[in-house]
Order: sequence, then structure tokens, then C-alpha cells
Amino acid sequence: MGRHIKRREHGQNRQGSGAVHLQHQRRFVRPAAAQIKGQILSGALSAGDALPSMRTLARELRISVITTKRAYEELERDGFIETVTGKGSFVAAKNADFLREETLRRVEGALQQAVEAAQRGGISPAEMRGMLELLLEEQ
Repeated sequence: MGRHIKRREHGQNRQGSGAVHLQHQRRFVRPAAAQIKGQILSGALSAGDALPSMRTLARELRISVITTKRAYEELERDGFIETVTGKGSFVAAKNADFLREETLRRVEGALQQAVEAAQRGGISPAEMRGMLELLLEEQ
């Protein structure tokens, strides 16, 4: 008995091609958006600051203009930037509560990763608290 491999006929869609597109979007769009978001949260970019054009940013990051457009759309949807047709994209005015909430969300995520790593490594909650206290004292 021989094995028979069913070949895809010309014009047939591959299963899961939408998932590949979604992975591509996550792989490039999110880091581009996160980089700008990080600069806004750190204060490196302030309300009203102009962002580079989509073409310029695409060239700098070596990604497509479409990917840059999606990153800007994500930032605008999340309230980090405002886009003015014909003028460009600018850092949106934020209130302190929004920035604090975003920072808390990011810190919580980092702490969650640390807790998971500690659990995998057999580090007790008491040891974790001690390390956190030590780190806080060093600041």
C-alpha cells in the first residue's frame, strides 16, 4: 500500500491563511505601536508632538507602509495619537488618570510574568516579596 498525498488544486485556499495574516499583524504592528506608546508613556513624546509620517516611520523600522498605517490606527483607537488629514499624526492630549492606568496595566503585566517565572523556579512568595522590597529600596 502506497501513501497518497492529496495535493491542493490550483485556486484552492489553504486552511488557516487568516491565522497567518493575524500572526503577521501581531509580529510587526504591535511592536511598532508599542515603541511609540512607550515613548509617550515615558514622556519622551509629549501631547501635541508630531509623529513621523507613515512612510518615514516605515523606512526607519524597515516595515511596510501598510503595517505602519495599522500601528497608527491602533494607537489612535487606544487614544494615544490623533490624526489630522493632510497634516499628520500627533500625540494626543492625555489626562493623568489615563496615563497612570496604562502604566499600572504595564507594571501588572510585568509583575505577572515575574510571579510565573518565580513559580517555575520554585521561588517562594516570601522570597519574591523580599526581592521586590530590595529592588524598591535601591530606587
